[in-house]
Amino acid sequence: MKSAFKPLLLAAILTSASFVAFSQAPGMGPGGAMMGAGPMHQGMGHPGMGRMDPAKMQARMEKRLAVLKAVLKLTPAQEGAWTSFTASLKPPADLQVKHPDAIEMAKLTTPERIDKMKAVHTQHMNDMNAAMDKRAEATKTFYAALTPEQQKVFDASTLRHWVFAGHRGGPRDGKGPLQPKP
Repeated sequence: MKSAFKPLLLAAILTSASFVAFSQAPGMGPGGAMMGAGPMHQGMGHPGMGRMDPAKMQARMEKRLAVLKAVLKLTPAQEGAWTSFTASLKPPADLQVKHPDAIEMAKLTTPERIDKMKAVHTQHMNDMNAAMDKRAEATKTFYAALTPEQQKVFDASTLRHWVFAGHRGGPRDGKGPLQPKP
């Protein structure tokens, strides 16, 4: 019985070691150290992962806005507020992270690189917060221009967006209770 135990133990150890080796993320080296940019960093990973095509994202947003506009049944007096609201939803062109020059970073010591990256991150977060504030104000202005009935429809639409979006465990297919009536 003792002689059968050793081969089973050895097989279990080898199986565990091979599982760990194969389950390690691509582009990762021993100890989990990053060895190079894997496919996820190039936007070529698993379908649906990485960056979505900006043109497709824009088309989806325009489609959702068209449905919302149809459901809200805006009056001509509300068109100006709608235009301002939809313009605020377009992402600013300069909101991309501005990475420091690699040659410049190579000249810095590690503590200086840390400080530089922290400053870049802080600036990016400030830019994102400013864009979010601009959208929030435009949304509040548009909301104030709506009738109470339209506000209820708008509330239901934005609630659906936040509560049922994919990051909350719900569907991401754009289907939902808000559909324009033919």
